[in-house]
Amino acid sequence: MHWDNPLRGGDGHIAVGRVATLGTSPRIDARSIAGTADTWGRTASGDHPAAGQASNVSSDAAPLPLLADPDRSGLVDGLGRHIDYLRISVTDRCNFRCTYCIGEHPAFLPKSEVLTLGEIDRIASTFVALGVRRLRLTGGEPLVRRGIVGLVASLARHLKSGDLDEITMTTNGALLGHFAGSLAEAGLRRINVSLDTLDHDTFARVSRFGSLDDVLTGLQAAHRAGLTVRLNCVVQAGINDRSIDELMMFAHGRGMDLALIETMPIGRASGERPDRYMPLGLVRADLEKRWTLVDLPDRTFGPARYVRVRETGGRVGFITPISHGFCEGCNRVRLTCDGRLTLCLGRDGSVDLKPVLRASAGDEAIRAAIAAAVAQKPQRHGFDLSHADRGGVSHSMHGTGG
Repeated sequence: MHWDNPLRGGDGHIAVGRVATLGTSPRIDARSIAGTADTWGRTASGDHPAAGQASNVSSDAAPLPLLADPDRSGLVDGLGRHIDYLRISVTDRCNFRCTYCIGEHPAFLPKSEVLTLGEIDRIASTFVALGVRRLRLTGGEPLVRRGIVGLVASLARHLKSGDLDEITMTTNGALLGHFAGSLAEAGLRRINVSLDTLDHDTFARVSRFGSLDDVLTGLQAAHRAGLTVRLNCVVQAGINDRSIDELMMFAHGRGMDLALIETMPIGRASGERPDRYMPLGLVRADLEKRWTLVDLPDRTFGPARYVRVRETGGRVGFITPISHGFCEGCNRVRLTCDGRLTLCLGRDGSVDLKPVLRASAGDEAIRAAIAAAVAQKPQRHGFDLSHADRGGVSHSMHGTGG
């Protein structure tokens, strides 16, 4: 099996930039939480909008249907949605500066504000005790966090006990060549690797400081370690929307799924995103000119809707937060590396769990704070490309964990 870039040569290396210091985004102290969940209008249903547009949102639309199973226990929000998936940002730092995620000269949190790995373990374990079945470690770039393998190994005790179904990770793949084997030994079985193109020049333009060759080496290491890999591609009009076929064939030729993701108006790096937004309905229609796409019921406990490509036998997932929202079935919340519980990626505001965590020796207070926060999970995100501000949010993607 060949893992070199089949499209072109070149080493793709770029110089690494500087790191600065960050302030915090708006938050709520968990000790002050009270009341019921906020209610938001639901996304209008219908066809995919044209490129650069989005459907309008009605604030007085009918409430979302309750999809909850009354026989299930665990965390339930104010709309009856079961929360069984926690995404954990272990760091806001990254060795790339991808244009859709992070500014070229970002400010990062002081290390003193970042949770220790022990504190992350404690919060994650409390979520597991409350019924969460899946943990995903994210960043920034999780593999730049010192001790990340030890955190995976520690959390894997919940896999052995049967209280947790899986631990997964999202990474840019550049450091997988060093970590894939030890991560697999620690208990990781599945990873998502961000890869938007196989063209060295486009990769350099999008990632700014990344090396495509390092990512390809990392994918090869993941394969040797036995990790199941899905490639994640953020589709940007005029950047990589015409190279999806090559990426799909690359993935399917190596036994990997490919997930296509719509760009979202999140954080300071979002300035050019509205111009780069490409509804995935258009991408699918274009793919169907050359490939046979068969809809599948398959879900990986996230928002992707999958198809089977008959000619390759592989799967392609479509993640469509803008053009075809999936808020009615949202089962996840996010923990930032400084202890804020973000209830919705597409809404500003968060609940700060760190004061409760550090003020209590036992877990009862943190359990109560988590349950109270989850009860306030909004009905839907606020993304809307038809508005002047695109319904954007100020918190950063690299700080929230995507």
